[in-house]
Amino acid sequence: MVAYNNHTIARRGKDTLTYFHPLASAIGISKKRKADVAWIFTDSSIKHPIAFEREPMLVKDSYQWVSKFVFAPELHHFPSREKRRGIKETWKMKTAVGGGPVLIRDGEIKITNNEELKFPGKAINDKHPRTAMGYTKDGRLIILVIQGRSESSGGATLVQEAQILKDLGCWEALNLDGGGSSCLLVNGRETIKPSDKEGQRPVPAVFFIRVWP
Repeated sequence: MVAYNNHTIARRGKDTLTYFHPLASAIGISKKRKADVAWIFTDSSIKHPIAFEREPMLVKDSYQWVSKFVFAPELHHFPSREKRRGIKETWKMKTAVGGGPVLIRDGEIKITNNEELKFPGKAINDKHPRTAMGYTKDGRLIILVIQGRSESSGGATLVQEAQILKDLGCWEALNLDGGGSSCLLVNGRETIKPSDKEGQRPVPAVFFIRVWP
């Protein structure tokens, strides 16, 4: 792991004593080339992420909206120190990239923007250049980029992006960094025009696929 979750987000207001504890989402590929989308918790004290196969829920108590982690049989990925509590495994992926929010779960549109706190207010309906990844039930990896902020293309909302991925047959999928960072190269050639007037934006990480002969 080269980066870790932001574990706590303070609520608005001076001297606030209320906080959100969100989970981030990621897509990983195992050594057996099997893809998986999960909500993950990472910390420098653990070697592998804790991954949840169902989204956390936001529930309201008597004081505030808080993030609640729903512990259920589906939430079966935990670090080895939890095995004594009956939990069996960690989320051991050969390759993984974080993003969010999740867009597709079990073949249906399920956007967890509110649970992951990725975009404020009604920004879920804003149109922007988009990048997303997902996989089909038969294991095919899907990478989607959508051009935007240009005369030829206005981009897509998260809902529209999710619908495209569902139409492509994705079983699970999530949104990745968009805007000026959205660009996909195939054999070195741009497949969409980046929205920044300077062209491709420097980014700290890329997802690279090499096709072996």
